Amino acid sequence: MSWLLKKINFLMSKITSQSKDFSQWYLDVVKIADLADYSKVKGCMVIKPYGYAIWENIQSELDRLIKEAGVKNVYFPLLIPESFLQREKDHVEGFAPECAVVTHGGGKKLTENLVIRPTSETIMYDTFADWIQSHRDLPLKINQWANIIRWEMRTRPFLRTTEFLWQEGHTAHKDKAGADEEAYRALKMYEDFDKEFLALPVLTGKKSDREKFAGALYTLSTEALARDGKAIQAGTSHNLGTTFSESFNIQYQDENGELKRVWQTSWGVSTRLIGTLIVVHGDEQGLRLPPKIAPVQVVIVPILKDDSKDKVLAACNQVVSDLTNVRSEVDARDTVSPGYKFAEWEVKGVPIRIEIGPRDLENGSCVVARRDTGEKTTCELSQLFTVVPKLLKEIQDNMFAQALAYREENTRSADTYDEFKKVLEEHGGFILSGWCGNEDCEIKIQEETKATIRVIKEEEVKCKCVLCGSDAKNRVYFAKAY
Repeated sequence: MSWLLKKINFLMSKITSQSKDFSQWYLDVVKIADLADYSKVKGCMVIKPYGYAIWENIQSELDRLIKEAGVKNVYFPLLIPESFLQREKDHVEGFAPECAVVTHGGGKKLTENLVIRPTSETIMYDTFADWIQSHRDLPLKINQWANIIRWEMRTRPFLRTTEFLWQEGHTAHKDKAGADEEAYRALKMYEDFDKEFLALPVLTGKKSDREKFAGALYTLSTEALARDGKAIQAGTSHNLGTTFSESFNIQYQDENGELKRVWQTSWGVSTRLIGTLIVVHGDEQGLRLPPKIAPVQVVIVPILKDDSKDKVLAACNQVVSDLTNVRSEVDARDTVSPGYKFAEWEVKGVPIRIEIGPRDLENGSCVVARRDTGEKTTCELSQLFTVVPKLLKEIQDNMFAQALAYREENTRSADTYDEFKKVLEEHGGFILSGWCGNEDCEIKIQEETKATIRVIKEEEVKCKCVLCGSDAKNRVYFAKAY
């Protein structure tokens, strides 16, 4: 076995096979790709520079889209008076088990307990009551980039942690039509962002009442499909109706001088998107990152020999200079072999690797390796500045096509409960079936199979409920989920 294969196998041996144990594969990739580390605080993670750089790219692109929609950024306190949560019954019941509560401050017991932000509806909407007086103040559209605390029992880095980062948009409107439009606009923004930047094909639609956000009129969701056949919720958008405006007395005077309640929405995505990228795009070698979101789009690995070291490094640095508007860097470390570098950057999911050695330099060429397919080609150094941007776009498009093909191959229909259970057991993935709309059927299916309704397909149906056999109200996508 060559020295190159030995080095690669040494690094790869640290990653559990997806087919053997997908959960452990995921944890291995997070650690070896240097995305995050465990914290001394149970359930929390330390996001390392490489992992945080992915989040910064997500944040940068999404923040631009949010602002283009006329939404302005704000910041509200981390601590929320406990009484605020008590104002909305469904909301407090939904979040009470996940809340962390501060009882003391400055060495003294607080006169009122403070809840560490599990979401910001309550503290924001108390302020909305002051900000909104007239129809001229509407629509009100704000967004917050913040950290959240939800006390989780079972955690995994990025996918489910006690503390995580997110953005939460909050809007107020004159009527239901305005809130509906905003809720679906946010959903479409997430769907387009997932496709364009994250190369994620997602299903979109309404959640069932049982799965909707606590206190919402309805919840919309984006759902991706992981390589282990489980669904993962990537983002949500909620029409909150007038529930919170009634609890927090948010009203406005319309054009005729009549006082009315505002209609509200909230919507958000979190660092769970990084976990989604891993489970949707990752392979046996580790992470695969779509170019538009990758912190390093191109890594140049020099093959160094003593007599040509300076020339090779100079050529590599020139490539970085030539690749304007491309996030590229040279891995000039002399403490590890080129083969180890190849394997390490594969684990990190860098879309393109360029190899340059003395012979390549003599020929005016280099080797270009694609992370998405593993394909290696020879390219003239003088052509890299035109070849690389085109190749990055091709990789971005191909990764979306690969993920879409996997989702379509793993989306099946089931008309009977026996068929439903067989498909779920043998294949997993999304199962499209009829549902009568009865929560009892939804609960029984979940208890017996662990599958939940991911999204409701909004269309006229002529079919039967997969469980009880009565006329179906909707066709829905079921799946086991994270």
